[in-house]
Amino acid sequence: MQQILDAILAEQFDEVGGLKIPEHYRGVTVRADETEMFAGLPTREKDPRQSLHVGDVATPDLGPGEALVAVMASAINYNTVWTSIFEPLPTFSALRRYGRLSELAKRHDLPYHVVGSDLAGVVVRTGLGVHTWNPGDRVVAHCLSVELENPDGHNDTMMDPEQRIWGFETNFGGLAELALVKSNQLMPKAPHLSWEEAASPGLVNSTAYRQLVSRNGADMKQGDTVLVWGASGGLGSHATQMVLNGGGTPVCVVSSPEKAEICRRMGVELIIDRNAEGYAFWGDEFHQDPAEWKRFGAKIRELTGGEDPDIVLEHPGRETFGASVYVTRRGGTIVTCASTSGYEHTYDNRYLWMNLKRIIGSHFANYREAWEANRLVATGKVHPTLSKVYPLAQTAQAVLDVHSNAHQGKVGVLCLAPREGLGVSDTQRRERHAEQINRFREV
Repeated sequence: MQQILDAILAEQFDEVGGLKIPEHYRGVTVRADETEMFAGLPTREKDPRQSLHVGDVATPDLGPGEALVAVMASAINYNTVWTSIFEPLPTFSALRRYGRLSELAKRHDLPYHVVGSDLAGVVVRTGLGVHTWNPGDRVVAHCLSVELENPDGHNDTMMDPEQRIWGFETNFGGLAELALVKSNQLMPKAPHLSWEEAASPGLVNSTAYRQLVSRNGADMKQGDTVLVWGASGGLGSHATQMVLNGGGTPVCVVSSPEKAEICRRMGVELIIDRNAEGYAFWGDEFHQDPAEWKRFGAKIRELTGGEDPDIVLEHPGRETFGASVYVTRRGGTIVTCASTSGYEHTYDNRYLWMNLKRIIGSHFANYREAWEANRLVATGKVHPTLSKVYPLAQTAQAVLDVHSNAHQGKVGVLCLAPREGLGVSDTQRRERHAEQINRFREV
């Protein structure tokens, strides 16, 4: 890989054939023969440091419409946590299904899974039919892999029956020295950001854009009050910035004074520290406590001057969903994804149907939405929320940080980049936005 790294640093590429690609590269994998290693353990006791491995894997053949990218940096998302603990199912079942789709897709059905759904890097080779991107292009990748052979996907690619999340439901993901992507996953890297900063917004920023801004989501308007759970985390921090940019009022829910301080640095005034307030939405394992929903709603009204949220950005899932439905205003919207605390949601339907509220399911973003979200980053309207960076060899620890909620913002991973801070090509824009970029790393 040294030849590729040298070429990137020297910016010397053959735009026709690309660089000579090594037969193997280092990647972070889970193994099919280890999927039962956590059997019987509670979710929180499953340790990604036991299941994630860093080692050499074979470089896949490049197909039509695809690109190989030298990954300078990547980042951790919750889907890598799920993959690492084999919940709700081992991802090898998804790779097997994909492998049955076509001869080309068979490459993905392997006894190991190279994970990761974010990257910033450099195109090193493109396949037949790729005309927009060339070797040497500095790029980030969004994580929607879609076949687009079905009419259902042509109004909104997320509706295509063969859409998958790259690095989660496909192989050859971004936590590696090389990654295989479809060319329509690529987007320009923001020139004022370092590699690790540019890698961090991808999945969460696009997800937040679809959930809040897009007509496929909540279609947020100026003046909306938006309740944001986990507002200092990867998804929540980007959603909060979009609410502020869009003329809305975020009410940010966090779990510590340090995370509350991050929200203040973003310009948020209305913050709830759920641990300090001691909310216990579940009285026991099977029964929720509506009195706690009401207490939570009263706190929101206290902060907003009597207003309930127009929109609730829901991603914790089981633990909070009943409260989210309760506190949303009449005619308001709960937009949900992820369910990091559990997939089985329980709520009192009277508060939904009698108050004409809506629940919208939202899953990542289509290319247009991802492109617009990336444009917000490139123009300095949304900033990366990177808090900590690990080398590739310590990816498992980075995943554990996210699994145990010991992080804030995004956790980055250096892949080919030899150190932090590289990759900035627009120093003037960098200077203009340095304070906002650094705020997550100073708490």
